[in-house]
Amino acid sequence: MIRFEHVTKRYADGTTAVDDLSFEVAAGELITLVGPSGCGKTTTMKMVNRLIEPTEGRIFLDGQDISTVDPVELRRRIGYVIQQVGLFPHKTVLDNTATVPHLLGVKRTEARARAAELLDLVGLDPKVYGSRYPEQLSGGQRQRVGVARALAADPPVLLMDEPFGAVDPVVREHLQNEFLKLQSQVRKTVLFVTHDIEEAVRLGDRIAVYGQGTVEQFDAPAVVLGAPATPYVADFVGADRGLKRLSVTPIEESDLDQPPVVHLDDSLRSATARLSAEGARWAVVLDSEDNLHGWIPAGATEPAGPHNGATHEGATHEGGTVREHARRMEAWLPVGASLKQAFATMLQHDAGWIAVIDERSEGRFLGVLTPARLHEALRRSIDADGRKVSRTEVEVETIG
Repeated sequence: MIRFEHVTKRYADGTTAVDDLSFEVAAGELITLVGPSGCGKTTTMKMVNRLIEPTEGRIFLDGQDISTVDPVELRRRIGYVIQQVGLFPHKTVLDNTATVPHLLGVKRTEARARAAELLDLVGLDPKVYGSRYPEQLSGGQRQRVGVARALAADPPVLLMDEPFGAVDPVVREHLQNEFLKLQSQVRKTVLFVTHDIEEAVRLGDRIAVYGQGTVEQFDAPAVVLGAPATPYVADFVGADRGLKRLSVTPIEESDLDQPPVVHLDDSLRSATARLSAEGARWAVVLDSEDNLHGWIPAGATEPAGPHNGATHEGATHEGGTVREHARRMEAWLPVGASLKQAFATMLQHDAGWIAVIDERSEGRFLGVLTPARLHEALRRSIDADGRKVSRTEVEVETIG
């Protein structure tokens, strides 16, 4: 979709903002351009819509050399979102969003209808926010309008220049989440400029890490974090890159342990005997379809009830079924969730392990992830990327 061929931008004073840049961006791919201030990432992006003209080289958009396209026409085909949003203060939210389709000759009623659809898509009810003016919105709401306006003409390419940099961290994280959901629906080709490596890792399908006017590494987030191409990249992503990598490393079935399992209609006596024979302290409880239901500790003798399973006078009940004694499972995640989510879930529930399920089959139990296995999964993932093999081909040595 976007191709840079030996692109250089050199200013009259001799400053080289971008030096011999060559890379390709596939259709529907979200590329984050990350680096310190003045490294050339914004210049790169602005050359795509010809707000800045390259000194040397060529840029292609969907196979067409953009230097042969009228700049105004080109910009109307490319969505553009900036940190300051740039909404027209004298226009309502609805009319702001409808601006580009209207400029392209779309009838006013059709443009406003499209604008209403997009406002709803970014989480702003057009009946509530459509008639408001930018000054009546919060910073996060204005950013949403900016994204909606950029998408209004249904452009194939979206350029985003630190769009979430001017809001507080809580709102920023929320906007990132919403944008990822939106991108999963619209699948635009996106160049996203940021100076924040964590934002780059979280959003990008691939990351271009800039040095001074050059790209030091252009790869998937997990590879950049696990196998930095140069000392500069290693320094830029930080000494805690292993922790950052947790957020881009998914849980795989091969990472899981297989604990004892019992079923709801098993007798408590047989379940207890099995756990005793295996020397296990607990078992996962499944229903008749092998979907996750809960868990049960070894030696469970008190039926679960509204008071944490306690019975009067400390009485015990050794009979009955597992169903009467099963405890609710709070710590679980679907396979494919990140190791960071797994670690956070363990901490949130003070759990020594989490259950992992297959959501596509209504909760079929796959296994459990323990802290030790989480650590192994991270090490295996880093090693696999370094050797360019699958995680299942990597063996890790453990102590103990």
